[in-house]
Amino acid sequence: MDTVNPPAPGQPAPERMPDCTFCSIAAGDIPALRFYEDDHAVAFMDRLPMTVGHCLVIPRRHVTDVWDLTDEDAAHIMQAARRVAELVRERLAPAGVNLLNNNGAAADQTQFHFHIHVIPRYGRDRLLHPWERLFAPAGEIESAYRKLSAAAPEARATAAPPS
Repeated sequence: MDTVNPPAPGQPAPERMPDCTFCSIAAGDIPALRFYEDDHAVAFMDRLPMTVGHCLVIPRRHVTDVWDLTDEDAAHIMQAARRVAELVRERLAPAGVNLLNNNGAAADQTQFHFHIHVIPRYGRDRLLHPWERLFAPAGEIESAYRKLSAAAPEARATAAPPS
């Protein structure tokens, strides 16, 4: 597991962290089965795939997690993930695809270089969701909604919550 420390709040991340496996893959210093790259991103096969064709899309620049992404980083990495998902669909013909991203150790992030898993799905492929859905009491949902909408009024939807 890479254990790099993120930069201090407000400080930009370096282009490359010396002990980061994904930075080394992006730079071509360690081998990986790379099949897509552009100026901002690299895609390669996951060494411990959940399904046939499971791959990762990473930014070339070191970015620890979603909170470390700039808007520009986010746009580039999502565009690359969409292109990779298209390649997966065209060449592997899955029934669907999951795009998955984990942020922080509590969310099972083990490589602390932002990455998106592109996971082809083949119907009954035995891959289970990493979470169990619970029916939350309406009061909890509305409480979370109030906290979220108050925190980001510029991004709030114009529709009122359902009653």
